[in-house]
Amino acid sequence: MTISAGQDGPLAVLTTRTRLEERLIFEALERRGVPYEQIDERRVIGDLGAPVAGRYRGVLNRSMSHTRSLYAARLFEAGNLPVFNPSAVIETCGDKILTSLALAGAGIPTPVTVVALTPDAALEAIERVGYPAVVKPAVGSWGRLLAKVNDRDAAEALIEHKQSLRSPVHSVFYVQEYIDKPGRDLRVIVLGDEVVAAVYRRSGHWITNTARGASTERCPLTDDLVKLSLRAAQAVGGGMLAVDLIERATGELLVTEVNHTMEFHGLIQATEVDLADLVVGHVLGALAP
Repeated sequence: MTISAGQDGPLAVLTTRTRLEERLIFEALERRGVPYEQIDERRVIGDLGAPVAGRYRGVLNRSMSHTRSLYAARLFEAGNLPVFNPSAVIETCGDKILTSLALAGAGIPTPVTVVALTPDAALEAIERVGYPAVVKPAVGSWGRLLAKVNDRDAAEALIEHKQSLRSPVHSVFYVQEYIDKPGRDLRVIVLGDEVVAAVYRRSGHWITNTARGASTERCPLTDDLVKLSLRAAQAVGGGMLAVDLIERATGELLVTEVNHTMEFHGLIQATEVDLADLVVGHVLGALAP
């Protein structure tokens, strides 16, 4: 497909595959009588030198690939199309280092975080954080490739393994302190300037992603949680975001990540919030003249 723009056209929904979240979004669009077109990100073609003709009114970006999501957003934006979320937000949220820099710059409390740009510097970075430490890929999701490093021997083995991969991606080390959380973390959904829902994600494993089997239950929206989540969302550029937080044993809340393409099937089961309809409403409100 080629990219084009038009104020009265259908809403483009960019997808990698149709998950439960996308099906619910399509149902919400149909209930509201909103014309839309599902676009397979793998078929997007952007002619960088051609003028833009009228077709779509905007783009709801549900791509699962960070790289394709970012470039597709930029291609659509070059055609004067509003994209939700925009490329600047995708770029920041899709990279943990950029996210941490944005959060730190806004004074948001986060776990102690150190970045090493080479395997040679990685051991010093890990030991600066202290054992146990958590090593994460700068770009990644669903709790994949996370490692809890308990001592120097484990750190050296992990560094050697990553070095053997000979990839620039694996040569950058993003290291955070390990937080002894109470068997759960928190996910908070922010749409624009409003917090609409939150859940606890519980697991017997130290990684509490629903993609790794964590269960969800409703989390009350306290004033402190709402304020911190809104500050975190604003720090990365705002939009439709999932803010992930973790609790110290003292109860202090820390922001760990901000996600730009949120999965929410676990949240809707726990809260009964119609998040798909809220997402659609947010997009339509932003597109309204």
